Amino acid sequence: MSRRPNATPGSQGIPEATIARLPVYLRVLYTCAEQGIATVSSEELAAAAGVNSAKLRKDLSHLGSYGTRGVGYDVDYLVYQVSRELGLTQDWPVVIVGAGNLGRALANYGGFASRGFRIAAVLDADPAVVGTEIAAGQVVGSSDAIEEVVAERSVSIGVIATPASAAQGVCDRLVAAGVTSILNFAPVVLSVPVGVDVRKVDLSIELQILAFHAQRRSDVRVPPGGKPHCRGGSGLAALAESAGEPVTAQ
Repeated sequence: MSRRPNATPGSQGIPEATIARLPVYLRVLYTCAEQGIATVSSEELAAAAGVNSAKLRKDLSHLGSYGTRGVGYDVDYLVYQVSRELGLTQDWPVVIVGAGNLGRALANYGGFASRGFRIAAVLDADPAVVGTEIAAGQVVGSSDAIEEVVAERSVSIGVIATPASAAQGVCDRLVAAGVTSILNFAPVVLSVPVGVDVRKVDLSIELQILAFHAQRRSDVRVPPGGKPHCRGGSGLAALAESAGEPVTAQ
């Protein structure tokens, strides 16, 4: 049976964009705490998180945290507030299905435990992998036992690190077993019923987006003191000309 965090003041009605930024703030706050910083201003916290201070203050106001004028935010207390809102003040058992390179890397990542996520089991369908130890004290179990593992270890979150062809079947079994939060690393869009939350991580898509921006940067070169140069791109030339900038094509 999966568990959900207890409702806290302000937990209802928080914008999704704010929720997405809270883990970033928490990461910065952990760094501050590790460095012995007791208080942090909204400007400092916002700069480290890559947002403007007005947005950060509005985000934190949803948690009931407004800081102290001239002093800033108490780091330890803000860590508690953000952690509470994210549900990290309790233990979250996680099952990883797929013990390939990615699954092994996730199982060996030490940052999960400190954030409240405990790897309850790692499962795989390959008989050659089942029974092998892939992390300290973590022996791969058979994915045939997904339902038993979820029930016996009170799994809250399922992580799918299987090939795309197996992902939907694994997802269906996790959901049927009672898991309502799934992190999907497989390159496929999963179909889930209402009430099930799925977060997708596709590294190849992120790399393609980076490649797009890298290509755009390389398309236009501006020599020191010279005119913008476009590498054979009439679209970029037209764009620059419409802005009043003459462009020479190479």
